[in-house]
Amino acid sequence: MATVPKARLLSLMKTQCEIFSTTFNPEQIRAGNKILRQRLKGPSLVKYYPPRLPDLKTLARDFESFGLEVVDEAAMDREEHLAGVRARGKGAPKKKRTAKVEKGPKR
Repeated sequence: MATVPKARLLSLMKTQCEIFSTTFNPEQIRAGNKILRQRLKGPSLVKYYPPRLPDLKTLARDFESFGLEVVDEAAMDREEHLAGVRARGKGAPKKKRTAKVEKGPKR
């Protein structure tokens, strides 16, 4: 059986890669082409989730330019509850504040 020279096989492989639009990689170095050839997942993920509906905050921000005020009763109730809790001493502790140490010029 006759053996084919390696240079001829490489030229055949190169021509084959040009015809079928694949990457010519005779050393078989890992290049990530398998991942890069896959379809992008972003558009299908965007279609999976429904569009976000506007909430009260966005409506208040949009109507602010017209001089209209939006009343958020849930936020007001929450603030009243937190004020009552703080008045009884049951609220979250205050954040620790440290004095800033001013550094002198470097020598």
